[in-house]
Amino acid sequence: MIAWLEKHQIWMYLAALFAGGVIGILLPGVSTPLEQAINPVLGLLLYATFLMVPLGRIGQGFKDFHFLGVLGALNFLVVPIVVFSLTRFIASDQVLLVGVVFVLLAPCIDYVIVFTHFAGGASDRLLSATPLLMLGQMVLLPFYLWLFIGADFVRTVDFGPFAQAFVMLIILPLLAAALTQFAAARTQWGKKLEEGVSAAMVPLMMATLAIIVASQISGVSHQVGSLFKLVPLYVAFAAIMAVLGALISRAAKLNTSARRAVTFSAVTRNSLVILPLVLALPAQFALAPLVVVTQTLVELCVMILMIWAVPRIIKPAAVPHVQLPNNSQ
Repeated sequence: MIAWLEKHQIWMYLAALFAGGVIGILLPGVSTPLEQAINPVLGLLLYATFLMVPLGRIGQGFKDFHFLGVLGALNFLVVPIVVFSLTRFIASDQVLLVGVVFVLLAPCIDYVIVFTHFAGGASDRLLSATPLLMLGQMVLLPFYLWLFIGADFVRTVDFGPFAQAFVMLIILPLLAAALTQFAAARTQWGKKLEEGVSAAMVPLMMATLAIIVASQISGVSHQVGSLFKLVPLYVAFAAIMAVLGALISRAAKLNTSARRAVTFSAVTRNSLVILPLVLALPAQFALAPLVVVTQTLVELCVMILMIWAVPRIIKPAAVPHVQLPNNSQ
């Protein structure tokens, strides 16, 4: 069953998205309890992902200045230029602009590692980069919000959920994975636990996708007229950043797995961490959380496509065939 799920994982994820959408629309009352379940199930998924990463090598990632430099330049220099360009047609609607700027300027620190792993990318190097990505957005997001929207708006934002999300979604699952790996190397029960959790990767991803969609789809469907115009913007952002991520990482001469990781990071946004910040905004920005949620729903569909497409587009360099001399004569 595990082998079958892994072979057909793309279809399983699409089925999970569809099931979550149906449940959320037919049973809108489940949205609140399921929203509370997002972080726990995402934490389990990240725990399972971290178990498959050689955690002993994470410390080396802090010295990987080449990879970190490409990742930082893409997320904190290239992305703001792309976001500014794409948001010009909604600049007159401050509520929509606030939601879009918030979510698109914040690089993902959580499930991007999972998607990168499924696509054969350097998930361990991306995990090492999460402190940089977290610190970078905490420092630079207020600056870009000031630049794009204004100083008065920045004063209304509470950035506390950033630190909370980093602890709950990165630090705790990482510590749990490290303890499990330690036990697996020394005990039989630890080895069985590691194998069991790792085998649950696909079902955990399916559960995460279904819960996120089911908890959010009802609110989006009630404002579909206002939010529908954002779908092309989010799709355009994903397409542009996927191309730029692939091209820039190739120009930087990163290896195949690192190029895949950079491409996923360039596309994937920190919507689940940003959402609490946007929910805490004043009442006149009541639609802004749904702007963020709409990006999440679009991004999940894009991620499923990227899991299939990125390994086929960013391939290992072909080894040239060398004709050996024929010494038989």
